[in-house]
Amino acid sequence: MNQALSHLQPYPFEKLRALMAGAQPPEGKAHIALSIGEPKHASPAFVAKALADNLDKLSVYPTTAGLPALREAITRWCAQRFGVPTGWLDPARHVLPVNGTREALFAFVQTVAERDREGLIVSPNPFYQIYEGAAILAGVQPYYLPCLEAQGFNPDFDAVPAQVWDRCQVLFLCSPGNPTGALIPLDTLKRLIGLADQHDFIIAADECYSELYFDEGTPPPGLLSACAALGRSDFKRCVVFHSLSKRSNLPGLRSGFVAGDADILKAFLLYRTYHGCAMSIPTQLASIAAWQDETHVRENRDLYREKFDAVLDILGPVLDVQRPDGGFYLWAGVPMGDEAFCRELFCEQHVTVVPGSYLSREIDGVNPGAHRVRMALVAPLAECIEAAQRVRAFVEARR
Repeated sequence: MNQALSHLQPYPFEKLRALMAGAQPPEGKAHIALSIGEPKHASPAFVAKALADNLDKLSVYPTTAGLPALREAITRWCAQRFGVPTGWLDPARHVLPVNGTREALFAFVQTVAERDREGLIVSPNPFYQIYEGAAILAGVQPYYLPCLEAQGFNPDFDAVPAQVWDRCQVLFLCSPGNPTGALIPLDTLKRLIGLADQHDFIIAADECYSELYFDEGTPPPGLLSACAALGRSDFKRCVVFHSLSKRSNLPGLRSGFVAGDADILKAFLLYRTYHGCAMSIPTQLASIAAWQDETHVRENRDLYREKFDAVLDILGPVLDVQRPDGGFYLWAGVPMGDEAFCRELFCEQHVTVVPGSYLSREIDGVNPGAHRVRMALVAPLAECIEAAQRVRAFVEARR
């Protein structure tokens, strides 16, 4: 048995189930879950049609590299979305379809990490737990950079010691952040690329929430934007991860892509060939349809804006909570321990949220998620409003 498995932490939702054991919610109130970040908006009908129209192709083995047409559609989308000059991204060398970002993030670390007890996989804290698990099972150490309110919920990269960067093999970024919703500015991304060159590490940018933002006139930058701004046409040491799950409300399709440094992707393709994780051809053809359309993505953002407007009007007067830069989470400060808040809220109001401390690690006596909770505004508008009203009533009853 792989002994590293014993070092994996329970997933946040396992901890949440244990926290709620024996809890008795009120019978007269329907349950509203703001805990799991699973999109609930309708999936695009034209994507479902493309999937159904091509079910006959299930009889064909797909290739790990994916259809050229899918890689070309992804390349066009990257060029339009992140300002990558025409011709920089080669669909055959710089793009690789994957079965959603979760699978790809984990497998990527197994590909690029060198087993070394002194090696580090550096990530934000709080963070998506796959980063940590991938590091542990790759035989390197996770290293956490706190995301505190004083720094706009982004890591203070300037405070990271040079010896940490020297030991760093992979730097994980998440922008907009899960759970904070914070964006990493373009100038910061450019500085991080410089650090990657200086200290020889890879930047793995998890951008699966990149299409959920509030200002239609100012889409958030990504790591590819920084490469374009620097004239870095080889995307050296830079890899981005994207998905249709949040952008297009297609979490069940398990479709995304990795793009960037061709040498790294060549190695990743080799790993994935042995891993046996090729995307089915019907899924690939449906994905092409999704990447080629932006109308449904704008409509999706409109739905989230409406929910954030309504919920923040209700919760703003009673909680420490602000509109995030992007994503669909609220990272709310609460006036008591986050575990107690979540359990008592469930028992009294039948609303489920996640303790912030479950999404973070305590380092040097500080857990950046303590006294915070994550609320995923994925339920329909009416349910989000009802949940916010219940949360407000719960908080006001304790004043």
